[in-house]
Amino acid sequence: MESTIIAVDLAKSVFQIAVSHHPGKVAESHRLTRGKFLQFFAERQPAVVLMEACGTAHYWARQLEALGHRVLLLPPHAIRPYVSRNKTDRTDTKGLLEAHRNDEIHPVPVKSTSQQGLAALHRLRSAWVADRTARINLLRGILREFGFPLPLGGTCVAQAWSLLDEATTTKLPDPLRLALAEACLEIRDLEARIKTVEKQLEVLAAETPVVKRLCSIPGIGLLTATALVAFVGNAERFATSRHFASFLGLTPREHSTGRKRRLGSISKCGDVYLRSLLIHGARSVLFAAKRRKQPDRLRAWSLQVAQHRGHNKAAVALANKMARIAWAVWRNDSSFESRPLAA
Repeated sequence: MESTIIAVDLAKSVFQIAVSHHPGKVAESHRLTRGKFLQFFAERQPAVVLMEACGTAHYWARQLEALGHRVLLLPPHAIRPYVSRNKTDRTDTKGLLEAHRNDEIHPVPVKSTSQQGLAALHRLRSAWVADRTARINLLRGILREFGFPLPLGGTCVAQAWSLLDEATTTKLPDPLRLALAEACLEIRDLEARIKTVEKQLEVLAAETPVVKRLCSIPGIGLLTATALVAFVGNAERFATSRHFASFLGLTPREHSTGRKRRLGSISKCGDVYLRSLLIHGARSVLFAAKRRKQPDRLRAWSLQVAQHRGHNKAAVALANKMARIAWAVWRNDSSFESRPLAA
């Protein structure tokens, strides 16, 4: 029985398509414009469509699934070894067909519109936070050159306003004074945008029950919980909690041979944003545990690791454990319950 597989190399305006009816053989090859792309699939029988999980892939996947096709999004880094010789659109489609034959390559789930919108809010907030940090550092650097040192953090903006209003800042040229005032206004505008996005995340979190359960875990708040829902989608696709931690890049990198097993630092294979949120949350749990008189089992374990291995390694180890707890809470539909130390 023939099974049709269609590989698609996505682009902005021109799409390369390879149709295969038998494994390892390309029966048809097409190069379509953006306007004729959906028309081509609407005229064909339902088939398996292969695409890289890159930009616009989730949008086109939803459109093709509405036409009755089964869409599989493959990770781009897993397809590259199957692209032989020079990289072209035609060889990319052949690489997709060859990578599909490997059972160890797991497809990326297609994101829904609401899930992509939630992820976009996180991306916007992250970009605005980076812009705000860059503007603050620029403001502090310029004023330091004129003999006005400012403290770290966002509180320096209020002090910069007071310096610009005082008469003692006559050392500053008038054009620079106006430009610094504009920089302060820009920082205030970025802070207002960040707060607006956080309010929108709170509204979306109230509509998602799993976010409330994830927030019951120590070190996981609104940002981490909503980011997990946005970028992971569903934790049930991971067989164990270790698979979930490995997906986030929090498990050790292994370089073993024979009877020698070598475990190194974490793999860092997952999403950098998710991993950084979990590690920052673990740091806050560690700092709070040191001030607690009676820590529970989780915090006592993290303090013991910090005592033997150091604060940074303990934070990463705690982030790994938090990810595993999040998988269990997510999969079992239950909130986290802290356990006291045994007497």
